[in-house]
Amino acid sequence: QVQLVESGGGSVQPGGSLRLSCAASGSIVSINGMGWYRQAPGKQRELVATITRGGSTDYADSVKGRLTISRDNARNTVYLQMNSLKPEDTAVYYCNAEVRWFAGSSRSLGDYWGQGTQVTVSS
Repeated sequence: QVQLVESGGGSVQPGGSLRLSCAASGSIVSINGMGWYRQAPGKQRELVATITRGGSTDYADSVKGRLTISRDNARNTVYLQMNSLKPEDTAVYYCNAEVRWFAGSSRSLGDYWGQGTQVTVSS
């Protein structure tokens, strides 16, 4: 089927930067929308940013101007450049993708999630 694997999380001081990556693999035909979500301790998972196959983006108000989503369609990869990080950005970050994949002689469409990567912003 399809797997999403994230990388790039870690610990940084306030004002620092991180770059997250999420690569999709498997019997992929094409990938439609991709996005990043996050979940802080004791809170619900929330949308961070999304990007269409054509490159149109949308962001949560809390991250506009600081976080940038991009994608490489040839590599089936989505990125999240995180600048000017704040302690309130601390969370587990998950990537998400709507993937059309080969299912035997047919094609199926599914919604997939990565395993999550921890981002901690603390002095």
